[in-house]
Amino acid sequence: MSNGHFQRLSQLDHSFLIYEGPSAPMHVGATAIFDARPLRNDAGGIDFDRVEEYVASRLHRIPRYRQRLAWTPIERHPIWIDDPHFQIRYHLRHSRLPHPGSERQLKRTAGRILSQHLDRHRPLWELWVIEGLEGDRFALITKVHHCMVDGIGGADLLSALLTDAPVEKPEPAPVWLAQPPPDGAQLARDAVVRALRTPLDLAGAAWQAARDPRALGERVGAQLGAVGRMLTGGLGPAPPTPFNQPIGPYRRIDWLAMDLPLVRRTAKALGGTVNDVVLTTVAGGVRRFLRRQRQEDVDRLDFRVLAPVSTRAAAERGRTGNRVSAWIVRLPLDERDPQRRFERVRATTADLKHAHAELAAETLAQVTEWTGPLLLELGARLVNAGGAPFQMVVTNVPGPREALYLLEAPMLAVHPMVPLLGTLGAGIALFSYRDVLSWGFTVDWDLVPDLHDFVGAVQESFTRLCRAAGTAD
Repeated sequence: MSNGHFQRLSQLDHSFLIYEGPSAPMHVGATAIFDARPLRNDAGGIDFDRVEEYVASRLHRIPRYRQRLAWTPIERHPIWIDDPHFQIRYHLRHSRLPHPGSERQLKRTAGRILSQHLDRHRPLWELWVIEGLEGDRFALITKVHHCMVDGIGGADLLSALLTDAPVEKPEPAPVWLAQPPPDGAQLARDAVVRALRTPLDLAGAAWQAARDPRALGERVGAQLGAVGRMLTGGLGPAPPTPFNQPIGPYRRIDWLAMDLPLVRRTAKALGGTVNDVVLTTVAGGVRRFLRRQRQEDVDRLDFRVLAPVSTRAAAERGRTGNRVSAWIVRLPLDERDPQRRFERVRATTADLKHAHAELAAETLAQVTEWTGPLLLELGARLVNAGGAPFQMVVTNVPGPREALYLLEAPMLAVHPMVPLLGTLGAGIALFSYRDVLSWGFTVDWDLVPDLHDFVGAVQESFTRLCRAAGTAD
């Protein structure tokens, strides 16, 4: 009798496989920048062998990095199994920037790397060591498929891979042996057990309802109300803009560093949150860019962003997989005054919290666990056909406050990257590290050739907001 080891992907994790297409690789990424001096070898370059030894010594902390996808024989649902042919040297890549090794060249390199699909027959991650960056620095570009990890989980994985103190020599890597995969009979039995368990789960829910019908009624009412508002609240396809057009396969990358204490002071001075500052800054940046660079009439434009919201509990920190819901936020592009723009954004986010908007998305995610991939496939078709109810993604992930190290090399900065799909031609990911809030911009190569102008518009929007709040230096 087979006793193979496997783990099913949740339907939410599965969705990122369904959404993937020829022009839409669905991996998240980051460009981390390090001091190169502690890792120099005798030839003056980065000691790649030391990096490989170090990463190998940390993989036991993230077992998913040695697993690959397989598929059940009946329902064709994806599962994780150990990869018996795992070779770390396939996943670690080594490259060098041409002289002078500017950050502009690094951004172009990151864009090319992000544009390339991961091989689904292998564990779904890559790590690129890019040396030759000016200022005696090197970069580490990571790619991890979104079916493996969400933003918060990515931050946890970063902490698992790096250390909070310099390490001269890594500890020996624990011996790893691949667990045997399941055979068809085991997977068939599992499918039967799952089918039989569904009525029992429903019976259990009914028993809980009988014990506390009021609590259940309140929760179901909140869930149904939130879903109803999501589906009937005017969230049809987003109006067309230069950002939400059919995308191609190539990406542009840029980033912007902001002083995190200044962002927090501005939020406090205006009576809101850091996320309110972020969304207000995006609204002002989009307004400025569309008016000045694209001559768009923004005063009557219904502009919406998808803002993922983590539902990861404290006990789930450090685990792979996705624990995320989302808000769809209307941004007041018609508002010229930055302070009034902030007040309108703050009111919108307060309404979303009151309406349990994230509960609606979470409820829909739970429904897909019962219905299977059908709803996900329909959603993918809708997004690819231009029916997404938003024009842009803006995601803000809190990162580590303490310094992190790769061996003895301190991490100086880290800039996140997000995937695009369908008609989603632009995404902004924010990641905090120590006292810096990094804005990572990912856009379609052809839709936004003037990405640097958009980044400048976002910077100007934040500067004007700080002046309005009285926090500008």
